Amino acid sequence: MQIVDAQIHIWGTGLPSNMAHRQVTSFTAEEAIAMMDEAGVNAAVIHPVGWDPNSTQMALDAVHKYPGRFAIMGSLPLDEANSRPLVEQWRQTHGMLGLRYLFLSDQERARLESDTLDWFWSACEAASVPVAVLATDSLARLGQIAERHPGLRLTIDHLGGRGGNTTLKDAAAMTHMPELLKLARLPNVAVKATGAPGYSSGAYPFPSMHTYLQQIYDAFGPNRMFWGTDITKMPCSWQQCVEMFTQELPWLPAEDHSLVMGQAICDWWGWDR
Repeated sequence: MQIVDAQIHIWGTGLPSNMAHRQVTSFTAEEAIAMMDEAGVNAAVIHPVGWDPNSTQMALDAVHKYPGRFAIMGSLPLDEANSRPLVEQWRQTHGMLGLRYLFLSDQERARLESDTLDWFWSACEAASVPVAVLATDSLARLGQIAERHPGLRLTIDHLGGRGGNTTLKDAAAMTHMPELLKLARLPNVAVKATGAPGYSSGAYPFPSMHTYLQQIYDAFGPNRMFWGTDITKMPCSWQQCVEMFTQELPWLPAEDHSLVMGQAICDWWGWDR
């Protein structure tokens, strides 16, 4: 079974602006590889960070240095005039799978709710560029976008929650679940089951999260539910993040482990490792 982490970050300078991350000035591809090898993780998708202006180049360097171990979900300015041709060429860059954005602030949410990004969704749909989003309070809007653009592959980050952008735990962090599960009817929407341990107030195997993971599995199925860690925010080891899914979820059929743990995300984002 190939295990592919749907989201990690690497950086080389500056302290993370999100306090949920380890407050260290660097977390390199070499450090990630060592930890991945120890945990039996074969590959990971890097999401460049905002606090290090060189993080995208670090990710590109990692793709070239460690063939088959890393790919990238990047970003570009959401300005039509400058970015439309970049969308069309996005996946031509070696290792670049798609684009990822956060829509959590009032300003970002207002932009998402408006029609000013219609060009972007259309361009990504036309160019077959997958998009991942963290937009907990705008899940219904994402459903509208997915319906309007059936060829666009949307991925909802962090179980639909705010990930490390919230200090809420357990049920208080999962109040969005009814809105998330409604999106399962749309075949072009999937969910990254990333960072589940970070939502739990308890210790491994983080039982308060199991019910929500099962709800996502039952609604979206193994082809649209992707394991991952966001490891620099996790309160446990990479191996425990793996074993939480492979050993501690009795309702997850063994025959679906390979999909949830890596094959499905590679298929969804078009990563031919």
